[in-house]
Amino acid sequence: MGTPTVFTQVVGLGHRETFRRCVYRYNGDACVKDFGCHDQWLAMAFAQLTFRESLRDLESSLAARSELLYQMGFRSRVRRSTLADANEQRDWRIYADWAQSLIRRARRLYADEPFALELEQTVYALDATVIDLCLSLFPWAYFRSTKAAIKLHTLLDLRGSIPTFLALTEGLVHEVNMLDEVPIEPGAIYVMDRAYLDFRRLARFTDAGAFFVIRAKSNLRFYVGASRPIDRATGLRCDQSIRLRGFYSKQGYPGLLRRVRYIEPEQERSLVFLTNHFGLGALQIAELYRCRWQIEIFFRWIKQHLRIRSFIGTSDNAVRIQIWSAISTYLLVAILKKTLKLKPSLHEILQVLSVTPFEKVPVTELFPAHSTQLDTRDLTDDIPNLFE
Repeated sequence: MGTPTVFTQVVGLGHRETFRRCVYRYNGDACVKDFGCHDQWLAMAFAQLTFRESLRDLESSLAARSELLYQMGFRSRVRRSTLADANEQRDWRIYADWAQSLIRRARRLYADEPFALELEQTVYALDATVIDLCLSLFPWAYFRSTKAAIKLHTLLDLRGSIPTFLALTEGLVHEVNMLDEVPIEPGAIYVMDRAYLDFRRLARFTDAGAFFVIRAKSNLRFYVGASRPIDRATGLRCDQSIRLRGFYSKQGYPGLLRRVRYIEPEQERSLVFLTNHFGLGALQIAELYRCRWQIEIFFRWIKQHLRIRSFIGTSDNAVRIQIWSAISTYLLVAILKKTLKLKPSLHEILQVLSVTPFEKVPVTELFPAHSTQLDTRDLTDDIPNLFE
C-alpha cells in the first residue's frame, strides 16, 4: 500500500470502531447515502490541521489533490453545500463523544507527566473561556447588547494539560453552574477561581472525598478556630482553621475550612485561599493555585492555534460540531506527540502538519532532529481501519 499521507497517519491514531459506536449511538448515518459522519469529521479535522477559514477554502484545498482523497479515508467528494448541511443537521453529540474517547486515551498517555509539585493526587483546574461571536450571525447566543458569545467550560488535568471534562453553553450561563456537572474523583484536588465560590456546591466535593482550592471573596465572614505558625519570609501571612458565619454560607458548608493568606511577590497582591485540605503545607496551597494558570495558557493556545474564532456554520449545532472537532484534533496531535515521543511543542507540530498533509512520508521524518527511535508500527497500527 505504500506510505500513507501525513494526514492519514494523524487521523489514523483514532480508533475507527470507537467512532462508529459514537455514530450508531445517535443514528448519525441513518438515511445517508454518501458523505457519512466519518467523511464529515475528516473534513473538519483537515480544516483544523491546515487552518482553513471557510467552506469554499476547504473544498478548494481538498479538490486540488482529489486523487489522494480515497487514500486519506474520504469515501465521498467534499462539497461545501453538503458539508454545510451535515453541520446543520447531524447531532453534535457524536463529535462530543468522539472527543471524550480521545480524552481517555490521552490521559492514559500523559499520566506519568511531571508536575510542579510532588503530589500523588490528580490535580485539576476548572475554568471557562468566552468565545466571541457576531450577534447578527449568531442571535441564538445572545450575550450582551452588542455581541453574542458561547462559553467553553473545561476541567484540565494539570499533569499534561489534557482536558478531562468539556461543556459548551451560551455565554450568559454562569461558571458556578458547572459545579453541578463536573465529575468528582475521590482524592483528587480541584483548583478554581472565586467565580466558583458556592459553599453548598463545594460541600459536594468534601462529601465525595475530594479536595478543592479556591480563592476567597473579600466579603467572607468567618470565625477563626485555630492558627498555625507560618514563615512570613515566604510570603505567607496566615494559615487558619475557620468556620463560616454567614447564614446561607454556614448552612451550605457547616464544616471546617482552611484559610491561607499569601502575598504574591511579583505584583505584591494579597491572595486568600480556601481549602478543605488540611494535610498540605500552606505554601503548597499557594503553589497549587499558581499552577491553575496552566488552564489560562490552554485557553490562549486553542484560541490562537485552532479554528474556533471564525466559524463555517452559524447554527448552534454547526458551532458545537466545529468546536468539538477542534478539541478532538488537538487531542490527536497530543496523542501523536506522546506516541512518537516528539520533543517539539504542540504548536511546532501543528505548524509542520499544516503544510504537509498530502505528503507520503512517515511523520517521524518531519521531525528528524527531535524524535526518538520508535517502531513505526506504533503509528500505523490503526490506519487500516480507515479503509474498511
